[in-house]
Amino acid sequence: MVVARHAEVGALLNAHANPGSADFTRLARELRELDPVVEAIAALRRMRAELADLDQLRHDPQSDVEMRRLAEQEYYELRDRLPEQERAVLLHLLPKDEADGRNAILEVRAGTGGEEAALFAAELFRMYQRYADHRGWRFEVLEYEETDLGGVREAIAMIAGDDVFARLKFESGVHRVQRVPATESGGRIHTSAATVAVLPEAEDVEVDIDENDLRIDTYRASGAGGQHVNRTDSAVRITHLPTGLVVQCQDEKSQHKNKARAMKILRARLYDQQRQAQAASEAADRKRQVGSGDRSERIRTYNFPQGRVTDHRIGLTLYKVEAVMQGPALDEVIDPLLNEDQAARLAQLQ
Repeated sequence: MVVARHAEVGALLNAHANPGSADFTRLARELRELDPVVEAIAALRRMRAELADLDQLRHDPQSDVEMRRLAEQEYYELRDRLPEQERAVLLHLLPKDEADGRNAILEVRAGTGGEEAALFAAELFRMYQRYADHRGWRFEVLEYEETDLGGVREAIAMIAGDDVFARLKFESGVHRVQRVPATESGGRIHTSAATVAVLPEAEDVEVDIDENDLRIDTYRASGAGGQHVNRTDSAVRITHLPTGLVVQCQDEKSQHKNKARAMKILRARLYDQQRQAQAASEAADRKRQVGSGDRSERIRTYNFPQGRVTDHRIGLTLYKVEAVMQGPALDEVIDPLLNEDQAARLAQLQ
């Protein structure tokens, strides 16, 4: 069925009269998604055919002893690799989160811990920015509310690229830091926290927003200053009256740009609410998730005195906190989370 659909989509693309149309783009995306599945199925079929040939050869009385011995050796080696290929096919056939291939909106906010929490939030935001650079993604700051000492109360960015949401979706939750703050003269270790939310970018057709449901206020930007804060009356605050969601943007000097950015964030938050409500109604699905998706869930601790990072959901501990905060080593946390999620979803099929 998958192979037949792959051939059908390929034929439709070849015969398409308008390569620039939305329909062509949709088909091209579907073909890209089907490519690795079809390749994995083809590889599995080749392995099974080769196994059958080797099995026949190792039992063929017409073959000499040495040929049968070599066929026997290759047969068992290939048979041992077969479950791995079968698992690869199953992984490709698992139901996909339709948001996995989307861009994401990253929101980082200071939590408990005062100025130290704001400083940690700023470091987390930079960690994700460096990670995005490492992955070749585009990182666009949408909002950056800075404190006097260089921390952030709230920072929001759009991250665009391949499979952004798929790799970052398990970053949502409370991130805790344990260290001696720069402002601490007594050398005592403090515990502070920041909250991270990763939302899939919503398309206009998925979230219908009635302009009558919005209250839009403009005001002068405020904050500690720096490159992210402008000084004109162009800051925009949008309140979605039915839900009470409030979004504000003040980074751009253009009121129009700030409104567009705020609407993008609002749309993502409303779409995320829809996704959360759907997930909450699917109890079995919630049980298999790496995390509940609850923004108040403590998911990770960064302990600087001991140099370790611990992800509490899967019991993972790495003694490389500085490397993780630099960005690229975050893969060593994210990959096990994705593997755990895949294993849980495979178990649901059995």
